Amino acid sequence: MKAKEYKSGVKPIWCPGCGHFGVFNAITKALAAVDAKPEDYALISGIGCSSRLPAYATTYGFHGVHGRALPVATGLKVARPEIHVIAVGGDGDGFSIGGNHFLHACRRNVDMVYIVMDNQVYGMTKGQASPTTPADWRDSKLTPRGPEIPPLQPLAMALAAGAGFIARGYGGDPNGLAAMIHEAMAFRGFAFIQVLSQCITFVPEQQAWKELITEFNETTDDPARAGAILHGDNGLRKGVFYRNPRPSWPVSHGPVAEPGSGAREGFLAL
Repeated sequence: MKAKEYKSGVKPIWCPGCGHFGVFNAITKALAAVDAKPEDYALISGIGCSSRLPAYATTYGFHGVHGRALPVATGLKVARPEIHVIAVGGDGDGFSIGGNHFLHACRRNVDMVYIVMDNQVYGMTKGQASPTTPADWRDSKLTPRGPEIPPLQPLAMALAAGAGFIARGYGGDPNGLAAMIHEAMAFRGFAFIQVLSQCITFVPEQQAWKELITEFNETTDDPARAGAILHGDNGLRKGVFYRNPRPSWPVSHGPVAEPGSGAREGFLAL
């Protein structure tokens, strides 16, 4: 199947220039790369601009409630392990009201992908500061002096909580992001991708990301090394930071697979 065949007849209503268009295109490209049957995949979301995404795809989908994408996705994967589950959402949905679920999803290591479209703002509710908003961002009428508190560091949180696959992508690079999503889909365990997805409606300065984002070319399986890398991270590097497979939950008590990259059968090594 081609990428366009994973797009439903429902047209996205995101603002012109929104980075979520690139993320959606990357997801469909990743599905096409494995010639996925739409009925074998499910997109699960919470609330927010990005969480409208399941309606735009031909896969199964569930548009949940605020912050609850991961519990729904976990329940689906545990009950129907043959379904490939991809949870999607935004930084407010995932790291604020859904922050506790995020930590425990990393810890449980259920076999699924979680893509957070991080634009560092609550876009659907008109521009409030989110958990990842820079402390000195002063463009919101609700926080004229800026949030004045440091933003959360999602990749460091995922590492500390036990996620085995941690990456950051960019919505303005749909082909590179598609390859990253493909790699996450091939990984056995909880795979987390933070995607810098610009909101030029409320944060027009994010248009500069195109020039500021750089490649990160080192992937490690050493949590200490990963922590050191993330300690010096400026938040504007893309790539797979950390990959260290471990048994996913629920733990199988059948034959143990040979140790390796953590890739599942049928996926190409990238």
